[in-house]
Amino acid sequence: MIYQRRISSVTRVGNILIGGQNPIRIQSMGTVDTNNTEGCVAQAKRIIDAGGELVRFTTQGTREAENMKCISDRLKADGYMTPLVADVHFTAHVADVAAQYCEKVRINPGNYVDPGRVFKHLEYTEEEYTEELKKIEAKLIPFLNICKEHHTAIRIGVNHGSLSDRIMSRYGDTPAGIVESCMEFLRICKREHFNDIVISIKASNTVVMVTTVRLLVETMDKEDMHYPLHLGVTEAGEGEDGRIKSAVGIGALLTEGIGDTIRVSLSEEPECEIPVARQLVDAVEECARRRAEAEASIHDDTITLTIDEPDWETLQLKAAMTVGALLIDRKATKLIIHSSAFNDSRLTSLADAILQAARIKFTKTEYISCPGCGRTLYNLQETIARIKAATGHLVGLKIGIMGCIVNGPGEMADADYGYVGAGRGKISLYKQKVCVQKNIPEEEAVEKLLELINQDLS
Repeated sequence: MIYQRRISSVTRVGNILIGGQNPIRIQSMGTVDTNNTEGCVAQAKRIIDAGGELVRFTTQGTREAENMKCISDRLKADGYMTPLVADVHFTAHVADVAAQYCEKVRINPGNYVDPGRVFKHLEYTEEEYTEELKKIEAKLIPFLNICKEHHTAIRIGVNHGSLSDRIMSRYGDTPAGIVESCMEFLRICKREHFNDIVISIKASNTVVMVTTVRLLVETMDKEDMHYPLHLGVTEAGEGEDGRIKSAVGIGALLTEGIGDTIRVSLSEEPECEIPVARQLVDAVEECARRRAEAEASIHDDTITLTIDEPDWETLQLKAAMTVGALLIDRKATKLIIHSSAFNDSRLTSLADAILQAARIKFTKTEYISCPGCGRTLYNLQETIARIKAATGHLVGLKIGIMGCIVNGPGEMADADYGYVGAGRGKISLYKQKVCVQKNIPEEEAVEKLLELINQDLS
């Protein structure tokens, strides 16, 4: 495979350009309550100082959207001109407000007009379905006009975990459905001659994420659309597993020339995401070359990969990025890694982690945990540590740990158990898609989750 970057159109976001021949941009998202101006400014500065080129904050209501102006003004007064992005879910009118104060607004087709996903099957006639699309148009066009007036870009951000019941009922839980959720919005933008767009399609499952983004590119090409793409694996987790999972999914696409901006979603402080993203971007061409060499080395369903990197995290990222697409495409289902700098036991564990990230071989508990944002109303990092300490021995079990309901129930659809923020200091517990305990006090929730797991295992 000869590396060649996909050439997209160019979108201006404040003082930066995304797409075309411009560098792949790196970004992160704050975790502070967006009404907390001081906290958001301080966190944005840490992200920017680490190398972040865009900073996103959740705007769950009008008050948060309006406070983005205060955050922006404070940052600019201190010499920080980095574009700010508002993240909007469930309340379309909030996007109209945020567009007046931010350089970019992210909207989610799964809940911009359609109600939040409850896994209910809906039946539509063709006429009724057409009427549903008209509802999107009625909300989206005024928003696009506000964006035109204020020179605001938008991100159409589709998440596998928050597809609407309307889309799910017609297309099922499929890449085709995820892509169509995006295309419904893109077609309206194209008709309205609005082109300052970035698109993302994300999932916590790397196979779904890679397969769907490829299908989106193919579908856009057929309809003469070439918008820049934002890549990310949602709910990747933290530590080594979060880094490896992100490198497998994001790296698979980057080495194919797909991707104009990336966010590595880790359940850590947001500035910790930036150096990981930087390493992925800097390694694209090297890993594309290694990918071709690794593919040529496949024998007996096994990839043999030799990487002599003295730094362990760099080796992890480059190995996962190199073989990600080959494993996702099932060109091999076994992996052997050689490196003169590390012992075979450690390299075997790394190979197993990469195989698990590619959904091939499960050798330990999988944690589907979000990075948190201003919607998260409990101590996410502390909770993840407690749950991992108590369940890490349960090989093959999948546990979702989510800050809120935006993606929680959806991304946990194939998890065995879920722990989801339901409000300030309140947690709901899930078994697969079903909520089994609601609004548990936070101080009791981890123990209740463990009780639930132990009951089923006994």
